[in-house]
Amino acid sequence: MSDIKVPTMAEMAAQGQKPDVLFWVGCAGSFDSRAQKVSKAFVKILNALNISFAILGDEEACTGDPARRAGNEFVFQMLAMQNIQTLNGYEVTKIVATCPHCFNVLKNEYPELGGSYEVVHHTQFIKELMDSGQLTMKSGESFKGKRITYHDSCYLGRANNIYEAPRSVLAELDADIVEMQRHKSNGLCCGAGGAQMWKEDEPGNKRINTERTEEAMKTGAEIIAVNCPFCLTMMSDGVKAEEKQDDVMVYDLSELIVQQNQL
Repeated sequence: MSDIKVPTMAEMAAQGQKPDVLFWVGCAGSFDSRAQKVSKAFVKILNALNISFAILGDEEACTGDPARRAGNEFVFQMLAMQNIQTLNGYEVTKIVATCPHCFNVLKNEYPELGGSYEVVHHTQFIKELMDSGQLTMKSGESFKGKRITYHDSCYLGRANNIYEAPRSVLAELDADIVEMQRHKSNGLCCGAGGAQMWKEDEPGNKRINTERTEEAMKTGAEIIAVNCPFCLTMMSDGVKAEEKQDDVMVYDLSELIVQQNQL
């Protein structure tokens, strides 16, 4: 898209420049058509505020998180060491990720292999921009009178105890924010945190993402806000399974900011 500027670390290094932050796009944000929209929405925010950032582009490999979760430690370490060599080569200090799975492994598991960085999730980064006054929400009719419920992803919530930053961002929208019965530390996984997105379900009478979507719809919400590309897929599939895709929309928080501010 011509209205989006996405410099790479290699391009900036060639010009003798170094960005303030590296945007870790992740596999989903790079290759999944729906998650790509989240990557673009976040970049629109960065561009609009003239934030100095860059991506690795072709030099970014999978973090290795799926391999480690599946028990393949060799593949994890191979991918992690490749990424750490690249990141350290560019002297990266701060990383922002739109995927909680990438965020978690970069923040908590890369340091033991020599990759120590300040790693923040994009909802935390957006809150930082709001707190500093760089990002101010425009008043508008985008969400006026609409009910929004927020789904806590496993790797941002229970794994890293980050509950308030996304809610603080949502609170800036001119909308009615409603909580599901199970939320924060008691939230229910959409299923992708347990790899249900990549394999057949275990025997049971209901898919877990359907269970979670039903909880969301019980709030009467017209919008389900998420912070993870896998939650985005699982919750969207749940809405489709209930045949409510015309009534309930699933969005990443960055997309809601872009809609409110008409970026």
